[in-house]
Amino acid sequence: MARICAITGKRPVKGSIIHRKGQTKKSGGIGTHVTKATPRKFRPNLQRVRVKTASGGTKRVLVSVKALKAGLVEKA
Repeated sequence: MARICAITGKRPVKGSIIHRKGQTKKSGGIGTHVTKATPRKFRPNLQRVRVKTASGGTKRVLVSVKALKAGLVEKA
């Protein structure tokens, strides 16, 4: 099952863990420098929820917490 929200379409996105070395200019140094960038994923906060369908039945779907808090989903 893909980690995609059934309501909002939120999905994992790629990013980086950026390692910086050195003292910042603000605190008296010559500035920080990037020494390494490691790939990572930002995953949405998905919950498996029972949702009422249009036909009156129920179905389990992955829904982001943002959609749940916004009231976009009617729980069964």
